[in-house]
Amino acid sequence: MSDPRRSLGLLAATALLIAACSGGAGATPTAVPPTDAPMSEAPATGGAMTQVQLQLQWEPQAQFAGYFAAQEEGYYAEEGLEVEILRGGAEIIPQNVGSDPNGPEFTISWVPKVLEVRANGQSDLVNIAQVFQRSGTRSVSWAAGAGPDPTSEEVITSPEQFAGKNIGVWDFGNEYEVTAAGLLFGLEQNEDYTKVIQPFDMSLLLNREIDVAEAMIYNEYAQVLEAENPKTGNLYQPEDLNVIDYNEVGTAMLQDAIFAREAWLAEEGNEDIAVRFLRASFRGWIFCRENQDKCIEYTVNAGSTLPAGHQRWMMNEINPLIWPSPNGIGSMNGDTWAQTVRVSIEAGIIPSDPEQGAFRSDLALTARQNITEDTVGDDFEKGTVEVTPGGE
Repeated sequence: MSDPRRSLGLLAATALLIAACSGGAGATPTAVPPTDAPMSEAPATGGAMTQVQLQLQWEPQAQFAGYFAAQEEGYYAEEGLEVEILRGGAEIIPQNVGSDPNGPEFTISWVPKVLEVRANGQSDLVNIAQVFQRSGTRSVSWAAGAGPDPTSEEVITSPEQFAGKNIGVWDFGNEYEVTAAGLLFGLEQNEDYTKVIQPFDMSLLLNREIDVAEAMIYNEYAQVLEAENPKTGNLYQPEDLNVIDYNEVGTAMLQDAIFAREAWLAEEGNEDIAVRFLRASFRGWIFCRENQDKCIEYTVNAGSTLPAGHQRWMMNEINPLIWPSPNGIGSMNGDTWAQTVRVSIEAGIIPSDPEQGAFRSDLALTARQNITEDTVGDDFEKGTVEVTPGGE
């Protein structure tokens, strides 16, 4: 959003929604993943480079820094790959682009969005590496004394308090974690609270037009902190805000993953290409864990238009979504998969459990076995970043 949320273009997304399936919440999601046994890896190819494409979910930004690093540090080239990284944007729906038989070999997308097009029979995309282990989605509201009425002590710190409020979300599949959290407390959108579609910024919250705004911790949350508080003349501070973390609420869904088409993987030699791509990409993310400043530079070189201060914030928040990866980068946590499926069913994104094969673990496992660097990151510690006006 942005990042992932922005990956849906208005017209194309509307068409997707029209085709979307509806379903009940009675099915029990399956938490048992496909085989974890590594595949037999073919020897690295020599001679001519293999050309592949990677479709990003949004415009170049630190959300994708690991892939830029893999390219700039020569990891793709070491694997005999020449990777063209395709930028996303508001007009690009990555899961649709990646589902095209003539489309890119690899796609970055959020898991529930791919589950939706798979359930509709529109895609054979398979999750081959779950890079983000945690969700970056948050909801942000004003703390006591900081909102529209400075004398009010009423604050929103839980989805339970959405009742009667104006709750901002991004539409087209980006709102599911928020609306599912309301359902946990028996609150239906547009019945118990008003769902307000936000632009891809925090203007509605800053202008006090909504009570709660959806935000990615690595992007829009920082936009508020980078804005001037007109009452003080200084930047807003974290204590001015209340933040709802959907990882803690229990409706967090799996986000940035690497997908490939099942039919493409079935062609001779393509599983080997996928393993080599994953290995190089994982090494890129490991590099960004240890070299944040360099990865910001690579992101800027890739064409990011975000100011440097905001980019530093983003890189510092992206790493904790990946690290630590308890079972190794790219691995699938069965419990988080089951939660994503459950929320998807309850939100009507999919009618029932996805069929076996919606994700596979063997390619990522094989890729990790040939990486000498630390693929788990147990010792990772999040750094600190100074907020700058306007993110400059």
